[in-house]
Amino acid sequence: MEEKLRIGAAMCGSFCTFEKVLGVLESLAETYDVTAVLSETAAGTDTRFGKAEDHIRRLEAITGKPVMTTIPEAERIGPGKLFDVLVIAPCTGNTLGKLAAGITDTSVTMAAKAHLRNGRPVVVAMSTNDGLAASLQNIGALMVRKGYYFVPFGQDDPEKKATSLAADFTKVEQTVRAALEGRQLQPVIV
Repeated sequence: MEEKLRIGAAMCGSFCTFEKVLGVLESLAETYDVTAVLSETAAGTDTRFGKAEDHIRRLEAITGKPVMTTIPEAERIGPGKLFDVLVIAPCTGNTLGKLAAGITDTSVTMAAKAHLRNGRPVVVAMSTNDGLAASLQNIGALMVRKGYYFVPFGQDDPEKKATSLAADFTKVEQTVRAALEGRQLQPVIV
């Protein structure tokens, strides 16, 4: 029997996209072995989009495992070679900047660092209001860096939020498959 693909699913604090991402993770968990990682902000912040404890409970129901929420928990991803691919969805502008600068001060950035040390792909599904502003240089830096693959993205509301970019979350699985083959799913800008 073939082993299931092991997906790390790291979520940052773009709370307005949580419902979409949780739906994607439910779908992935039907086929793959999914483990959730939440940034400290995502794990500890109640918003108009839901309570943190409810998100954690839902993720644990989806994955059947405890959610990683701390740097020490995420650090073991590297030595344990826990995932075949790490998906950061949603990936905020803040996390994009930290990844581009090599800053490791959250459970999600530690998950990426620990995972990348094994030469395995990181899939980024961004959601940021400043994608065509301050975060653009960080997107560019990661797009040319080995090991990073982007879920196709575009402007989510060009009239009301002219600099906002969001991934097409329906393309997460396709991007994962392409990343495992060492290629960027195209077109990346939709």
